[in-house]
Amino acid sequence: MDLELKARTIVVTGGSRGLGLAAARELVAEGAQVVIAGRDGSRAAEAAASLGDSAAGMAADTADPATPDRLIAAARDTFGSFDGILISTGGPAPGTAASSTEAQWRAALDSVFLGTVRLTQKAAEQLPEGGVVALVLSSSVYEPIPGLTISNGLRPGLAGFAKSLADEVGPRGIRVVGLLPYRIYTDRAREIDARSGDAEAVRARNSADIPLRRYGTPEEFGKVAAFLLSPAASYLTGVMVPVDGGGLRSF
Repeated sequence: MDLELKARTIVVTGGSRGLGLAAARELVAEGAQVVIAGRDGSRAAEAAASLGDSAAGMAADTADPATPDRLIAAARDTFGSFDGILISTGGPAPGTAASSTEAQWRAALDSVFLGTVRLTQKAAEQLPEGGVVALVLSSSVYEPIPGLTISNGLRPGLAGFAKSLADEVGPRGIRVVGLLPYRIYTDRAREIDARSGDAEAVRARNSADIPLRRYGTPEEFGKVAAFLLSPAASYLTGVMVPVDGGGLRSF
């Protein structure tokens, strides 16, 4: 299947590792050009170099109000177009409702919530017809994850924002979609599992509750992201797509 991504330029935030990098790799494999952005400019540059001439890396912090304009300009200056963006941010600090501090909430609001809103708004404003904004959210949009209270509070709000924006920009031919990863075997998942003191036991228990009986891989997530960002998904907007191995029980 041709995803029709050749010569399209996609910005990927949080693209120097994990889910963002997996998506960038699949996009390049399908012929797209990508601008990889991350807080650590050296790591973003290394990630881009590993993908060849179709990728460029740059330092960018989603909490910085100047970031959206810088990212869009980088896409146009480097590759001549701006056709889509995948917004992936680091997860908020783990913790319970009682242990999460106001400082942690404010930091997450600035980077995860407001940073994503700013990027999404600016991208939707600047994208041409056929452009797409994809948000990497979390399965917590549908089901709270124990020990990740701040994420449980913010991700559903971003999903609601994305669906509202999809209604507004749809008449211009702009799509807005969300991806909801669940038990994907990334550094973040390993960190969460390790908090129990017995990561292997937690992983086995979690896997037993997933119909496919295993965690997903970043590569599997990346393939779904590449499809949703492509013209092949041209009639999908306002949707939240679980990448979950069947683990989510809600519709």
